[in-house]
Amino acid sequence: MNHLIFVTEDEDNIRELLRCTIESFGYAVECFETAEDLLERLKTTVPSLILLDIMLPGMDGLEALKKIKKNPASAAVQVLLLTAKSSEVDKVRGLDLGAEDYITKPFGVLELNARIRTALRRLESPTSAAVEQEVLRGKDITLDVQNREITLDGAPVELTLKEFDLLKILMTNNNRVVEREELLNSIWGYDYVGETRTLDMHIKTLRAKLADNAESPRFIKTVRGIGYKFIGN
Repeated sequence: MNHLIFVTEDEDNIRELLRCTIESFGYAVECFETAEDLLERLKTTVPSLILLDIMLPGMDGLEALKKIKKNPASAAVQVLLLTAKSSEVDKVRGLDLGAEDYITKPFGVLELNARIRTALRRLESPTSAAVEQEVLRGKDITLDVQNREITLDGAPVELTLKEFDLLKILMTNNNRVVEREELLNSIWGYDYVGETRTLDMHIKTLRAKLADNAESPRFIKTVRGIGYKFIGN
């Protein structure tokens, strides 16, 4: 599959470096200096992947991400956030808005290549719903696999793609500890080289949406040094 990647970065040298690097990986690339330019281009062309800097002039990357995910035409596009920020708040907000992952600057060429390949693999190898259990239930949560819908105490819960997949794996392995490496490999890919804090952040945002508490868990229990477990009954 031939992939087109959009890069939105306001610093000229970084933008051109990303263009040359990504083209060397064998992908087509279009670059934009502002979020406004990116959103305008998305009206006519939807890429496979967007690399989106958070700190942009005018509209910032998080606001652009929100618009991308609200638009049905671009909602399924994989988005990797580029950020020099060390603030966990921005990273969590980006994941909560539907970003696939984030990359903290500065980053290496091998890491960038691995992150891109992992994100694109989701497009090339979608999970077959036919071999999965259609509906998972645990305590007051119902997870509809085929329709990708979650209800908690009968009320719908909005989850990002990664949060949904994470909860699905945990519920499928009801009352079994799922190791961190298994979760990372299953959701982000076998060659995932990102920060393992990405998993913790997704667990954190997932717990918040399920009104769960890490210290006194209702649904998701942390097994320190090993992984996480869904408490199904």
